Amino acid sequence: MLDVRQLINKLKETLENTRYLIVIDDIRDEKLWKIIKGAFSNSNNCGSRLIMTTRIVSVAKLCCSCADDSIYQMEPLSDDDSKRLFYKRIFSHESGCPLEFEEVSIDILKKCGGVPLAIIIIAGILVINHHPKPKDEWHVLLDSIGHGLTKDPSVEEMLRILTLSYYNLPSHLKTCLLYLSMFPEYHYITKDQLIWMWIAESFIQFEDPQTSLFEIGENYFNELVNRSLIQPEYFDGFVIACHVHNSVLDLICSLSTEENFTTILNDTWDSISSKRKVRRLSLQNNIKEEHQNTHLKSARSIATFDDVDIGFMPPFSRFLFLRVLDLTECDISDHNHLNLWELWSLVQLRYLGLYKSGISEVPEEVGKLQFLQVLDLRGNYDITELPSAITKLRRLMCLQIDSSCSRIPDGIGNMISMENLGSLCGDCLGTVKDLGNVERLRHLNICFNVMSLELEQAFVESLGKLRNIQSVHIWFLGYHHYVFMDLLGGDWSPPQSLREFSAKFKLVFSKLPTWLRRNPSHLSQLSRLDIFVDKVRQEDLDFLGRLPALRDLSLETMRQDPLLVGADGFRCLTRLKLICNWAGRIVFQPEALPKTEHVDILIYFRAANGRHWFELGLENLQSLRMVIVQIRLLPGVISGDTGAEQGKATLENALHAHPNRPKVYVSIYAEPSGCHY
Repeated sequence: MLDVRQLINKLKETLENTRYLIVIDDIRDEKLWKIIKGAFSNSNNCGSRLIMTTRIVSVAKLCCSCADDSIYQMEPLSDDDSKRLFYKRIFSHESGCPLEFEEVSIDILKKCGGVPLAIIIIAGILVINHHPKPKDEWHVLLDSIGHGLTKDPSVEEMLRILTLSYYNLPSHLKTCLLYLSMFPEYHYITKDQLIWMWIAESFIQFEDPQTSLFEIGENYFNELVNRSLIQPEYFDGFVIACHVHNSVLDLICSLSTEENFTTILNDTWDSISSKRKVRRLSLQNNIKEEHQNTHLKSARSIATFDDVDIGFMPPFSRFLFLRVLDLTECDISDHNHLNLWELWSLVQLRYLGLYKSGISEVPEEVGKLQFLQVLDLRGNYDITELPSAITKLRRLMCLQIDSSCSRIPDGIGNMISMENLGSLCGDCLGTVKDLGNVERLRHLNICFNVMSLELEQAFVESLGKLRNIQSVHIWFLGYHHYVFMDLLGGDWSPPQSLREFSAKFKLVFSKLPTWLRRNPSHLSQLSRLDIFVDKVRQEDLDFLGRLPALRDLSLETMRQDPLLVGADGFRCLTRLKLICNWAGRIVFQPEALPKTEHVDILIYFRAANGRHWFELGLENLQSLRMVIVQIRLLPGVISGDTGAEQGKATLENALHAHPNRPKVYVSIYAEPSGCHY
């Protein structure tokens, strides 16, 4: 790995005679800019440009070393734009401020100084359970802001607004927010990982016997999103992660250091002190030798980031109080002094994250970790079996492994606390039968390399016993062309709690599963569905359209009748993926799919298809933002076929006039000969 000086020299050499436009975001101090600017030559005469952003005026002036350089001062939002942003965050629409709140709103906005982050943060304080707080609480907040932000707000003024939002949090959310100081700047924080860490730290307590700790943690996470203290990251329309705004992270790190909540080791913070016990250690930089003899052994949480070298870390056996150890993407296989066997003697551990850590086996000693709640072994493909002792971990709630771990011990039914299990290999009949005894299971990811009628029947019976199940993801990794799952389609009766179902990679239903046709309204929480149905009829599409919460539908079919998508169904759908094999036409009528933003269609094109086949009516989807259409030419169709090219043009022309100006990607390519479609 290159050090900073080598990296600068390499970058300078690469850019020497190159025309470039480079944006460097959020330069924090003058020292940092002096290091960065060494990578850019003053002799580059190719018309290159650098754009830097900073919150500090002195840094901006330092960046302007040439006469042609200039500073662009970002203007605050206008009064009207400030109102629109503020009202939309509180009242869900831009112009809907009730008369009683108008005057106090204007006074609050004056103190926000047109700074978007301040407006968003203050709006988050004034909302509870998606409703505005009483007017008297608005006045209390107004008085507590003080003088507010000036026309040219300083970092200190912004920090005061953010501090106010922190002290308005209930105590449990303060603790959860401070824990985010464990993560580096710009880090992509996976939602599930964060919530499991909160649970391991005992930040989350049972509120209702019917609600799991993880579900309570999801509520905490959503509350921090609603208050704009964390920014959600979406995938396919679902929140799967978050990041923290730089200004908010600065506040969190400062408060965490003051309260000795987290000890952060990176380029900005080095708060390890021999005078203070370390409670939580975030290793974003290499541990120095002089830190070895500090109070590291008192740490309750340790997390490593960015390929940090843990060569100077004391042996694991010293960390007697460790509850959370996250070594994600930290290769520990080469550090002999860190005796890996000592990992399994950390009896206080609740969370052990070993994703891509380089370990090759899990010993029987894992059974000593009787308090363990989360074990993440993904990315360690040399692990091919789990020891029998793992079934003795009766407090384990989340186990994440890879499909390469094919030998699963008997007795997984003894893991009575298990809620999240993936990716379980289901090739063993005993394992599949035992699965039905894991009564608390909410999320199941299971893969099969083989499938038989006996195995499918056992799987359906076990699945029927899991009355708390919320998501089921099934994969087939074998060599068969297709595996039909008609027992699952006909005999399973999912609980009302089901939110997600997918059956991928050659798993096929002969017809739409009975449990989707029987009573769509029963599946009132089903929001994501990914299935392959041999033949889809119009009535099947109508049944799917009546699923009240469906937001993401991926539907593959070998054969289909001509289909119409009308205005009556799919009222919540935001993403649609269709794979049409031997396709009949599908047409979207006016007012169809009112909330759908993303459409992805794969069409298998035969010579018999005409240009009219591509008149899909996609222009009728009023919320459309992105369209991806792949046209695959089946054997016998010549590349450059007139019908396919005309169809492509038909699609592009229809979408060109769409008022949203969606992004449109239409491609044509030949299917390899010997394709089984």
